[in-house]
Amino acid sequence: MTGKKKVLVFTPLDAAHKERLEAAAPQAEFHFADIDDRFDDAFMENISIIIGNTHRGTIKQAKNLEWMQLSSAGADLYVAPGLLPENAVLTNATGSFGLAISEYMIGMTLSMFLHLPGYWANQEKQVWKNEGAVNSIYGSTALVVGLGDIGGEYAKRYRALGGHVIGVRRSNTAKPDFVDELALMNQLDELLPRADVVALSLPETPETHKLFGKEKFSLMKPGAVLLNVGRGQAIDTDALCDALNSGHLGGAALDVTDPEPLPAEHPLWKAKNVLITPHISGGYNLPETYERVFQIAAENLGRYFRGEKLNNLVDFQTGYKKHDNT
Repeated sequence: MTGKKKVLVFTPLDAAHKERLEAAAPQAEFHFADIDDRFDDAFMENISIIIGNTHRGTIKQAKNLEWMQLSSAGADLYVAPGLLPENAVLTNATGSFGLAISEYMIGMTLSMFLHLPGYWANQEKQVWKNEGAVNSIYGSTALVVGLGDIGGEYAKRYRALGGHVIGVRRSNTAKPDFVDELALMNQLDELLPRADVVALSLPETPETHKLFGKEKFSLMKPGAVLLNVGRGQAIDTDALCDALNSGHLGGAALDVTDPEPLPAEHPLWKAKNVLITPHISGGYNLPETYERVFQIAAENLGRYFRGEKLNNLVDFQTGYKKHDNT
């Protein structure tokens, strides 16, 4: 026993980042692990801090855990009652993912507006064919549902390209400069018919579960595009397939699905005008995302040992970052 507080790190770090993390808290004892590693109860009972996401069973072993720093923005899997010790603090990595995911969303928007999936399919079949009239971000309207880091960054980019942006959040009617209009969730139905693209970046909560189903799709403008980068459970997948195959929706770009991973035989794979990626827009494929996740963890680690307030505190009741007006 060293008397030092023990820190168990699941975020994958190279040697240089390990050194930087250790330098942020020289008074701590670090243990670096892979997410699927298993530990005996005696070891886990001495862990004070967990950095990175891991399995629920591992967390339950940490009976004396004081603080957990997630490497994700989504905290819905970790706020369940009884998972963390009663007085443990939870922080997330909000602020790390807006850059990568918003650029993914812009790319998907343009792909759908310009019929690029259709041209790719034609290329595969060696068919020289005009896919018809296209849409432009310029002069179009985006309904951005969820106006946190990710939704906000997408709104900024969409507006910079000449689009009109309506932001939708849970609370707080103070309009940020990067949207043209601001509304609350209870106004969603009246706004859907105006949108050329509906962009979802919502966490999994009881309020967002299957928020978009048959009724919401019927309210969307014919030919509108749906984007989802938050949680797959925000969409009724069967209703989405119907809305796509009927031609009512112009397309959907999905980085998350319900279920996930999407089974090979699932009808969503073959729905009309759908682009599916395997939950990668917010991963570490962009090195800057990795660096931002690390910086939040390292900064909070220093704050923890200096007795300062931690950044990105999660509200266990909502699953959101505290005071986050999304």
